Amino acid sequence: MKRIASKVSGGIESYLRKIFGLMTAAVGVTALTTFIMLISGAWAALISHGGLSITYYIIVFGGFALSIWAQMRAFSMPPATAKLLLFLYSVLMGIALTPMILVSSGISIIIALILTMVMFACMALFGYKTAKDLSFLGTFLFMGMIGLIIVGIVSMIMGPLGVVFNQIVSLVGVLVFALFTAYDMQYLKNAYYAIGDGEQKNQLAVLGALHMYISFVAIFQYLLGFLNSRD
Repeated sequence: MKRIASKVSGGIESYLRKIFGLMTAAVGVTALTTFIMLISGAWAALISHGGLSITYYIIVFGGFALSIWAQMRAFSMPPATAKLLLFLYSVLMGIALTPMILVSSGISIIIALILTMVMFACMALFGYKTAKDLSFLGTFLFMGMIGLIIVGIVSMIMGPLGVVFNQIVSLVGVLVFALFTAYDMQYLKNAYYAIGDGEQKNQLAVLGALHMYISFVAIFQYLLGFLNSRD
C-alpha cells in the first residue's frame, strides 16, 4: 500500500513539474522575445502615428485565436505539437507586451514581476491544497474574462477610458486571473487522478502549462497597467 501511495505521489509530482517547467520556459521565451524587440528596435513596427499599428492588432488577435484553437484541440494533437504551439504563443505574447514594457519604468516592471510571482505562487498553492470545491467559480471567472476582453477591445478602438476606470479594470483583471490560477490548479490536480491514460496526461500537462502561463502573464500585465496608471 505504501508503495502504491508513493508511486501515485511521485506521479503527480512529476506531472506538476512538467506543467510548471513548461510554463516557466514559456514565460522565459516571452521575456526574451520582448527583450529582443526592445534592443533591436523592432518595436517600431508596432507603433504608428503615436498609436498602435495594424501589425500589433494582428499579432494580438492572432495570438488570442491561436490560444483558443490550441485549447480546443489539446487532446487531439501530439504533446510535441502542443508544446510548439505553446512556445509560438509565448513569442506572440512577448511581442504584444513590448509596447507596455516600452512605456514602463524599470521599478514598475520589477515590482509588478515580484508581486505576480508571489500572488501566482500563493494562489496555485491554495488551489492545490484547499479541500473546498472551486468549480463554482468557473462560470463567474469565464464571464469576468469575457468582460475584460470586451473592455480591452473597446479601449483599443476608443483609446484610454480614464485613469480611475483603467485602475479598476486592472484590479478586476488581477483578481480574475488570480482566482483562475487557483481554479485551474485544482482542476489539473483532480484531472490527473481522473485520467488513466498516460498520453492524455501528457496532453493535459501541456494544456495546464498554457492555462497557467496565460494567468501568470495576465496578472503581470494588469499589475503593470495599474502601476503605470499611478505614475
